[in-house]
Formats: sequence, structure tokens, C-alpha cells
Amino acid sequence: MSAPDGEVTRSSYRYVQGGPISTEPRINDRIRVTEVRLVGPRGEQVGILPIGDALRLAREADLDLVEVAPMARPPVCKLMDYGKFKYESALKAREARKHQTHTIIKEMKLRPKIDPHDYETKKGHVTRFLAHGDKVKITIMFRGREQSRPELGFRLLQRLAEDVADLGFVESAPKQDGRNMLMVLSPHKKRTDAANDNRPDRVRQEPASQDARATA
Repeated sequence: MSAPDGEVTRSSYRYVQGGPISTEPRINDRIRVTEVRLVGPRGEQVGILPIGDALRLAREADLDLVEVAPMARPPVCKLMDYGKFKYESALKAREARKHQTHTIIKEMKLRPKIDPHDYETKKGHVTRFLAHGDKVKITIMFRGREQSRPELGFRLLQRLAEDVADLGFVESAPKQDGRNMLMVLSPHKKRTDAANDNRPDRVRQEPASQDARATA
């Protein structure tokens, strides 16, 4: 059954200009209308009844009268165990969140003429990100005359994709974006699922760590 009338938690309200507005449906004596269209606990249509009769039926069945469609004319109410309904809804929402894909997008920046040591260092960061189940946005930054040699960036991105192919694949092919060239690598699905099992729920885009973002 539901909480006693008048016992309202802060989580049941959203705040807008002018004060709080409840996001919970009205139940039982909080329903301030003269008549309602009543739906039974198994979804059967009972019909349009005075609010007093609907409340009486709810009490006789040891259930709550819950306003499920307040904008209808007359409003639609259903007989249910509201406390049990809220509990089961919370469980379903938690289960749905558990099965969501939680992906973080890291970023790695390279220069087209990167030296071998720096390349291996940055490839190591990309490998670690993919192994953790994160996507990686690779950015090749062109300067000066390098802008006339886009093939250098393209070949570098191809090389990197091949070097980490056992951990991820090219989700977004290399493309020019102003002075930069971009490519997105995504971890293989099984690796992503395994990583999600070992991390708290989070879905966001974040830059790579400071050491990983250093450019050549």
C-alpha cells in the first residue's frame, strides 16, 4: 500500500519557477474531482463513477485509487497497490540501466610527422583505452605546410588502426575537419561488455589524461 497521506518525499517533486510541482500521480483522497473513469486492478473497464464510489471500491479491495490520466475528461483512475507498483517500477528501471551500454570517449592527438618513440607511447594509450572498453577519437593536427599533405595523416591513421585491430575497429573513417583529420576507434563488443561489468554506470565523453593529450 502507499505511504500515509501527507507523507511526501522531496524526490517526488520537481522545482520550477513559482514552487514545487509533484511528479507523483494523485492517489486516494488527493484526487479532487467529482467523477472518474475507473479501471479495475486487472485492467477491466468499470465505467464512470462518482469519486466517492471509486474510493469506496478501493477501500473494499484494500487497494489505492490512482489517477493515471489526469488530463482525460473525466480523469482515468485505476485500482492498484500503489506501493507495490512503485517498488516494481524501480526494479525495472534499475534492471534497464544495468543493461545499458556505458561508453566513454577518450581523445588522442598526434602530429603527422610524429617520431617513432612518441608514436609507440600514444599507441600504448590507445591500446589501454580500448582494452578498458572505451572509444577513442584520434585527431591528427596539421600545421603550416603539413596542411598540403593530408595523405600523411591518412596513412598514420591507417597504421594505427591496423596496429590495434585486435582490440578495436574503425567506427568512423578518417575525415578532414579544418586543419585536423579525425578518426574514431571503437572496442570490440565483447571487450566493451566485459569492461562495463567491472565499472560503475557512467555515460559521458571525457578528454584523455594530460600525459595522453600531449602532442608530439
